Amino acid sequence: MLNQDSLSQLKGLKSQMEAEKERADAVIKGTQARYGFAVLEDGREIFIPPDEMLKAFPDDRVQVCIRPTKDNKTIADIEKLLDSPLGDFTGRCVRKGKAVFVEPDLPQLKRWLFIPPHARNGVKEGDYVRCAILRHPIRDGKPQAKVLSVVGDETTPGIENLYSMAKYHLATEWSSASRKELEQQLEQCKPMETERRRDLTDLEFVTIDAAKTQDIDDALYAEISSDGWTLFVAIADPTAYIGADSGLHRDVASRGTSVYFHGDVLPMLPEELSQDTCALSEGCDRPALVCKVAISDSGEVGDFEFIEATVRSRAKLSYYAVDRYLNGQYDELMSHATPLEALYQVYRALRANRAEQGLVMEERREYRWIMGENKQIDNIEPYEKLLSQKLVEECMIAANSCGALFLARHQASGPFVVHRGFRKDRLDEVRKFLEMHVPDLAQEDPQSVAGYRAIMRGLSDPANPLPLRPMVNRLMTRAELGREPAPHMGMALECYTNCTSPLRKYVDFLAHLQIKSALHGDSPSQVSEDTLKSLGERLSISRLATQEAERWLANKYLARISKTEVEGDKVTLKGSIVHVNSSGFNVRLDDNGLEGFVDLRKDPEKFSYDKWTASLTSTTRRFQLQQSVEITYKGVDGENPHQSLFKLVQGCGLKPPKVEDAKQE
Repeated sequence: MLNQDSLSQLKGLKSQMEAEKERADAVIKGTQARYGFAVLEDGREIFIPPDEMLKAFPDDRVQVCIRPTKDNKTIADIEKLLDSPLGDFTGRCVRKGKAVFVEPDLPQLKRWLFIPPHARNGVKEGDYVRCAILRHPIRDGKPQAKVLSVVGDETTPGIENLYSMAKYHLATEWSSASRKELEQQLEQCKPMETERRRDLTDLEFVTIDAAKTQDIDDALYAEISSDGWTLFVAIADPTAYIGADSGLHRDVASRGTSVYFHGDVLPMLPEELSQDTCALSEGCDRPALVCKVAISDSGEVGDFEFIEATVRSRAKLSYYAVDRYLNGQYDELMSHATPLEALYQVYRALRANRAEQGLVMEERREYRWIMGENKQIDNIEPYEKLLSQKLVEECMIAANSCGALFLARHQASGPFVVHRGFRKDRLDEVRKFLEMHVPDLAQEDPQSVAGYRAIMRGLSDPANPLPLRPMVNRLMTRAELGREPAPHMGMALECYTNCTSPLRKYVDFLAHLQIKSALHGDSPSQVSEDTLKSLGERLSISRLATQEAERWLANKYLARISKTEVEGDKVTLKGSIVHVNSSGFNVRLDDNGLEGFVDLRKDPEKFSYDKWTASLTSTTRRFQLQQSVEITYKGVDGENPHQSLFKLVQGCGLKPPKVEDAKQE
């Protein structure tokens, strides 16, 4: 037995150890490994050992005990769960012996979760599933999950799309409340009977779109004027049927956009509106918001007005048919020659003016995916943008520009599409880049529309020995939504918005609400910062969903076309480098436009990255933007979902021999 002094010493030691401990609330931060970190409110990150990490999920709010270790390091023990935000998630069913688990598709959660027999919902190994947590691991480190629904397996047609929809929580159905409200609106709402609508059904509007398009949201008409043309862009008016404060409007806002997968579409609006009541269908009177704009002989956009109107499309024309007509190969559209000839002249004037006064995006080859009945890629065909598509594009840009000017003049709270050009934190780098490659442009102001336009034109000069224009992409910002008018540098315009696709995009829908508020004499202030922030998040999520599904499909296609009858042999693919960083480079394939990454971090040779020339150089090899390379398909990146990996063909990228070496040979 211990005497009184020993007991006192032990109590003192225990008190000292307790005093050295600290308890605090923290958020769990996961890693790719088994350990993690406790992020405290004061910003400190305390190491959590693997055994403790078993008791929590990433992003859990917990109470931790922070204590020193024998080697004078600090670790955190998880003592209490405060909140676990992990809701439903997706993953794939795996089996180990008789036990069934789900492998969560979550970036920082790399552990299998046990699914007890009563919570399996008929799942089988290999199924893609949507799950929820059944039992949190805080007590003993043994979590359990339950299957909410089975999405499908590898044999399910369109599994790539279906799984991406589930993973990113994209709405596939309409609520019963919205359905009921829609029925009432369709029955009671008579927008074409209001006095404020102007009857424009005498104008010979035509629609030009893909042959299979049903959600037709714009129609065009043009006529000659004394100093040019008058262009009419009729835009479908779904806001006539959807109240600004309605539940249906909130459902539309939560979707944010129609989401286009290969083989599947999630429409932003109910099809009763987008494909029927609001679509500018041939021969049907429809409510529309019409932009009437004067176009001068030189292609300048002059006076304009927005009109709430009733219109009637005289014909549903396809891009292909109009393109053949404009190229003199299709006389069957002669009955629509009056609007088509005027529209073609308007296009030529607008395009020439924009090429001279603004900025026109460089055209690159596009690719069409041919999908089979199983919703897999049968083939990929290259194609060039049609003249008819360019015609429609110029008319839409003109109408969108007028929409932005209208909103600005009426001091509307947006939405504006803003592109600020170069990043403010990279301006010094921009100037140094210009001084190195095009010193004549170094004095231009990269933050002004005129200066940015001059710089971009100079960088795009084909006489440049290097691909300078693509090299500055890393210094650019992305376009964003704003409440204040600001330049769209990418188009060299003082302000811009999108208002010509309200059946498919909520930005355009909002712009219509704002324009109509101003037309009615009300304050166009319905767009808040929270609205734009929420919309931006939804658009980002939709892009991630479609990108992931496309990459998944692309990898299956690449795996198929890379197979040969000779086992172990690899099909050589050809492409061009489209992006370079310190780790490697992205390659776009010449035949099909698919992209993949060449990782040089584990290459036997060490490569040095030069950001000023966008190149990677080793002792014997060099790679830079737009360089042609030969590669083979390697597979899928395990750390980056569905990212294609390529491997260089031996001898690719070799530097030419030096002159002295060549002479010796």
